[in-house]
Amino acid sequence: MAEHSIAVEDLTEEQARAELARLASEIARHDALYHGKDRPEISDADYDALKRRNDAIEARFPSLILPESPSHRVGAAPSETFQQVVHARPMLSLDNTFSDEDVADFVASVYRFLGRLPDDSIAFTAEPKIDGLSMSLRYENGRLVNAATRGDGTTGENVTANIRTIKEIPQQLPAGVPAVVEVRGEVYMAKSDFLALNAQMESEGKPTYVNPRNTASGSLRQLDPKVTASRNLRFFAYAWGEMSDMPADTQMGMVETFREWGFPVNPLMKRLNSTAELLDHYRQIGLMRADLDYDIDGVVYKVDQLDLQERLGFRSRSPRWATAHKFPAEQAFTTVEAIDIQVGRTGALTPVARLEPITVGGVVVTNATLHNADYINGIGNSGERIRPVDHDIRVGDTVIVQRAGDVIPQVLDVVLEKRPATAVPYEFPTKCPVCGSHAAREEGETVWRCTGGLICSAQQIERFRHFVSRDALDIEGFGEQYVELFFNAGLLRTPADIFRLHLHADTIKRVVLEYREKLQKEREERTGKARKKISAEQDRSFEGMEKLFSAIERARRVSLDRLIYALGIRNIGEVTAKALARRYVTPKALIDAVFLAARGRPGHDWYALFSVDGIGEVALDKLLGSVGPDTRPGLALSRKAWLASIGLNKRQKEKLVARFGDVDSLYDAVCEAKRASPSVAYRDFSGVKDVGEVATESLIEFLAERHNEEALNDLLSYLDVFYEVPIAVSTEISGKIVVFTGNLEKMTRSEAKATAERLGAKVSSSVSSKTDLVIAGPGAGSKMADAQKYGVKIISENDWLALIG
Repeated sequence: MAEHSIAVEDLTEEQARAELARLASEIARHDALYHGKDRPEISDADYDALKRRNDAIEARFPSLILPESPSHRVGAAPSETFQQVVHARPMLSLDNTFSDEDVADFVASVYRFLGRLPDDSIAFTAEPKIDGLSMSLRYENGRLVNAATRGDGTTGENVTANIRTIKEIPQQLPAGVPAVVEVRGEVYMAKSDFLALNAQMESEGKPTYVNPRNTASGSLRQLDPKVTASRNLRFFAYAWGEMSDMPADTQMGMVETFREWGFPVNPLMKRLNSTAELLDHYRQIGLMRADLDYDIDGVVYKVDQLDLQERLGFRSRSPRWATAHKFPAEQAFTTVEAIDIQVGRTGALTPVARLEPITVGGVVVTNATLHNADYINGIGNSGERIRPVDHDIRVGDTVIVQRAGDVIPQVLDVVLEKRPATAVPYEFPTKCPVCGSHAAREEGETVWRCTGGLICSAQQIERFRHFVSRDALDIEGFGEQYVELFFNAGLLRTPADIFRLHLHADTIKRVVLEYREKLQKEREERTGKARKKISAEQDRSFEGMEKLFSAIERARRVSLDRLIYALGIRNIGEVTAKALARRYVTPKALIDAVFLAARGRPGHDWYALFSVDGIGEVALDKLLGSVGPDTRPGLALSRKAWLASIGLNKRQKEKLVARFGDVDSLYDAVCEAKRASPSVAYRDFSGVKDVGEVATESLIEFLAERHNEEALNDLLSYLDVFYEVPIAVSTEISGKIVVFTGNLEKMTRSEAKATAERLGAKVSSSVSSKTDLVIAGPGAGSKMADAQKYGVKIISENDWLALIG
C-alpha cells in the first residue's frame, strides 16, 4: 500500500520521514504549477488534503519537521517572474474551526482574554470564506499604485498590471479618502465564468482547468495582461493593511466604507452577537452554498470592534480575534473489521478501528482512530455524550467515517439499523497487549496506560526512537530499523547503552547479517517494485555502520534542552525543555531543583481548597493569608467574623461553606491547606515560564523512580552537556522575572502575561528572591508580603503600563 494511503497514526517514523519529504516535494511542485504555469494538476480539495496530511504527520512526529516544510509558510513563495513587494503589514492566515464546540470555544476565548463575562455584549461579523486568491491593493492619494499577492505573508508578487484589468476594482478612489489606503480581499472566478471558459477551451481542443480558484490564480499571474482581462476575474473586499487614517472603528464599518468607495463586498456578511447566531448564519450559508456563483469553503468570524481586535492581538501566524469555520469534510460509510490497541511511548493504549477499505476525499482509508475507551462508548474528552447510548462502536458495525480536517480519519457514528446480531460491546483491555502489565486510568483522565514502564518493549522501543530523533539527540542514521534490531538483540535497554554499542561489534555484525538473510528470503518471494524496495532496504542495512558509530560519537556533545526533551518525560515537550535549560543551565542544577521542589509539593488539603469552584489564585492567597501559624482553638476572633474579614465575594464564600459544610470546618480546612501549601522551591520551579505544575509533577515522578535516576546518571557519564546562551532581546523588561498579583483594572491577567512575555520577560506565579518586579493591583494578598520580605520592587498597574509604553 502506498504510504500516503496509510492512516497517520499507523505510520512508522521511517515512513513518516519519507512521506514528509515526498509531501514537501509534491506540494512545492503543485505550487509551481499553480503559481507559475497556470496548469494545476489537482483539485483545490486534493491540494488542501496534501497540506493537512503534512500538518498531521508533523504533529505526530515533530522531530521530523523539515526546514522546507510547507507548514513554515503562510502562503507560497513569490514567483521570480514578478517583481516582489514587501507588505507594509503582514498578510497572515486564520486558524480553522470544524465544529460547533470549536466556535463556542473561540467566542469564549475572546471573552476570557478580555476579562469579560460571556454576556453576548461583544459583536462579531460573519461572512463567507471565499475560495480565491488573497490580494492587497495599495492606493496613495486615492490612486491605485500597486497590487500584490499574499506570497509568503511578508513578501508578495507585484501583479498591478493584471489587477488593473479587473473591472470590479476601482483605479481611483473618491475624494476625501485617507492618503494611504491598503484594501485587501479575494480575487476569484465566478462558477459561471469558469464553466464558460472550460467550454471554450474544450471547443478549441485545449486542456480544461481543474477548478475556479486555481484558474483565477493562474489567470492573475499571466505575463500578458490581455490574457488576464479575457478571464473576467472578480473581487470581494473584506480587510485592510496599512491605513494612514481609519475611516471607521468596527469591522462592519470598514467593509461598509469599502462599499461606499466602490469595492464589491459580500452581501451575506452580518454583524451578530452570540454563538447561536453565528452558528445559525453558518448553517444558512451552508444551505445556500451550492447556489452561490462563487466557491466558498466556510464562514469567517471576526470581532467587530477594532479596539478589541487590537487588544486581542496576534499569535505567531494568526489573529486571536478571528477564525474560519470550515464546512464539514467528506464522509463515507464502511464496516469495522477489527479493533486493535496500539501502545505509545508514554504507555497510552489507543484503540484503532481496522476498516473495510473505503475512499474518503480521494484517499483510501483502512484505519481510523477511536481515541480512547470513552470515545468507543460515545463520550467526548470533556465528558459530554457525543453519540446515543446504544451507538457504541463494535466490530461488525457499519460506521460513518470522516477525515477530520480532510486528513485524519475518524469514526463519527454508527448506523444502528445495519448492526449485525452477532455484534457485541467492545471490552477495553485491562492488560497491555504487548507486555501483559496492568493497564490503569488516572482520575480525571480519559486515557488508559500500560504500567509496565521500562519493562514494556512497546514503550522502550518508542522511547529509543524518540531519544535518537532529530529534535532530541539527532543521531543521524539511527532509524527505527536499527532501534528494533539492537533492542531485540538485547543491546539496548537504557539510553546509555547507545554509547556502548561499539563494544558489541561482533553481535551487531551477526544481527545485521541475520536481518540481511531475512530480507533476501523475502526478496526471493517477491517481484517488481516490492522486490526493489526490499533490495534497497537490504543495502541500507549494511551501509554506514561506521557512519552510525561516528554519529553516536558526535551525539555525546548535546545541548541541555535537547537532552531534556530526549528523555521522553511525559508533559515535557520542546518548549518546556528549552525553558528548563534556560533557567537551570546544567543537568545537576536541574536535578537538584527537581528534588528540592519534590520536598515541597503541595498536599491534598491545599489542592482541596484550590479546587473549589470560583477559588482562583487571588482568592486562595487571601484565604491562606487570613490564618496565622497559631491555628489552635479559642481564638478571640469568631469564625464568622473571620470569614467576613476576608476580601471574597458572596458567591465565593457560599461555595466554600457549601464545600466544607460550615464555617468552622472551612476554617480548619484553610489552616490545613496553609500547612500543605507548596514550598517556595516548588513554586519557584513550577512558576518558570512554560513549565507549570503539570510538567513539574511529571519531572518529580520521573526522578522519584530509582531506576530512572540511575539510568540518567549512567547516561550523563557519557555526555558533554552544554547550554548555549541565547542572544538577548533588548527591552525595558527583557530577561526579568515578573509577578502579577491582585485585580488588574486596565487589562486581564492573560493579556498582561501575554504582553510581558512578548517583551521578553519571564512571568512567574510566585514571588521568590529571584523575582525582579511585582505588579500589584487592588486586593493583592500574600505575594505583596513575600515581595516586601525579599526586597522585590513593587509597582502599580499604571506604573507597569508606563514602563512598557
